[in-house]
Amino acid sequence: MKPPSALAELIDALRVLPGVGPKSAQRMAFHLLQHERDGAGRLARSLDAAAARIRRCQMCNTFTEDELCELCSAGRDGRRDGTTLCVVETPADLAMMEQTHAYKGLYFVLMGRISPLDGVGPAEVGFERLMARVCAGGIAEVVLATNFTHEGEATAHFIAEAVKARAPGVRVTRLARGVPVGGELEYVDPGTIAHALQDRRESS
Repeated sequence: MKPPSALAELIDALRVLPGVGPKSAQRMAFHLLQHERDGAGRLARSLDAAAARIRRCQMCNTFTEDELCELCSAGRDGRRDGTTLCVVETPADLAMMEQTHAYKGLYFVLMGRISPLDGVGPAEVGFERLMARVCAGGIAEVVLATNFTHEGEATAHFIAEAVKARAPGVRVTRLARGVPVGGELEYVDPGTIAHALQDRRESS
């Protein structure tokens, strides 16, 4: 028996979430409709509001409701170290870095990583925006905190070479190997990230 069209559409919509297949999406949809009607309505309203109001920070590219995110605003008024720029792949990685309380500088969020096999090149990860910020002056160190995956390492190497060529006075460092190889920052404990930050090294 085919599900009602609205239910089928809900199931299909839930499948956009990472790791959610057809059965998981169906289970979620049935749970929302059977046990969480109020929660389903709240979820729908929150998603609608987020999609309408959340945009990219003009400086660091992370999610914000304002022109500048809270961290970039803090950098402008001296509450954060504006001479150090940490490059991460996602807003989730930024959040994990902040949980360590070990880093007091600013960020640039790539919103991805260079992966030619997936059709993702420098243009798709905001490379020129990053370089414009580094070359504008005021940045003394770029901390490469991309993940220790093949794509993350390739992205870090590409950015390091570009910074060295276009802004030779800027120091380029990479997170130390306290973060497990193949690991992603979103799933690493804050203590490990804190040690990796303290032991960061020159990028090769």
